[in-house]
Amino acid sequence: MAGRFAPRPAVTRTTTRGGEVAVPAPRAAAHAQGGGQERRYVPPGPLDLGLVLGPLRRGPADPTFRTAPDGSVWRATRTPAGPGTLRVAAHDGAVHAQAWGPGAEWLLEQLPALLGDADDPDAFAPRHRLVAATHRRRPGLRLTRTGLVMESLIPSVLEQKVTTDEAYRAWRLLVRRYGEPAPGPCPERMCVMPEPRAWALIPSWEWHRAGVDNKRASTILRAVRVARRLEEAAAMEPEAAMARLELIPGIGRWTSAETVQRSNGAPDAVTVGDLHLPGIVGYALAGERDADDAAMLELLEPYAGQRHRAARLILLSGRVPARRQPKMPRHDISAL
Repeated sequence: MAGRFAPRPAVTRTTTRGGEVAVPAPRAAAHAQGGGQERRYVPPGPLDLGLVLGPLRRGPADPTFRTAPDGSVWRATRTPAGPGTLRVAAHDGAVHAQAWGPGAEWLLEQLPALLGDADDPDAFAPRHRLVAATHRRRPGLRLTRTGLVMESLIPSVLEQKVTTDEAYRAWRLLVRRYGEPAPGPCPERMCVMPEPRAWALIPSWEWHRAGVDNKRASTILRAVRVARRLEEAAAMEPEAAMARLELIPGIGRWTSAETVQRSNGAPDAVTVGDLHLPGIVGYALAGERDADDAAMLELLEPYAGQRHRAARLILLSGRVPARRQPKMPRHDISAL
């Protein structure tokens, strides 16, 4: 019955992309872990690790991402220098980072960009009361820039036209089965995603067991064959980066935007083609829950150059329309 369902929870894939990860506030400086390389970084302004790094987590059981009770965030990834694990903890206006593995030096060198140092929050000017209020409440929001394309592209492809649970399950199963243990004294069962050749060698039945249909699997296989050229997009301007990604059949505007938001820190790469986002933006800014992409882009036009940031602030506001229909049903193709 229309209007009888509870409001959308704050854990849908859309709000997870726009929202944050809960990071416990450390009561004191987090203790350093044994070994590894270290770096201390002082951000130019307020910094909220949960907001900045939250979009990199693909579900609460993501094997490449963890938060710890001491207020630190762990991240395992594959860098140009090889696999690496990064641990960051913020305290008293500074960030202490440690890294392990062949990619440790690269991760520490990229730390400022990862924490939004290249972002310019002052370029954003709120045009709506709701956006202005959220902007004031979230001074620590900065847009991350990982400098890595494939780690965001592959899970974005897995999220195409399926439920949140299906996408997160596929990512979790494939990374744990074909990735490798994260280097360093990291939390249990953390893994580094597979290298491109390992993705290419995954048998068809394993994609099926993970619930990934042939269309999405084929898109990933086409992408990993030219992974080196796609990684070059991290150094391009966002529009050029998106254009390069979209040369791969199966990668459209939705997937390319979701990727460059993370890899390039693109403040204007608004996600189009999303099931929920136009309705959320339309409802928050104009009371129009049935808004489509065209209406969303028209509403976001005053934020040209900063539309992705505006969309994130709208999602963070929590103003979403009540659900009018049940959730999209899950289709587990692995049971076929």
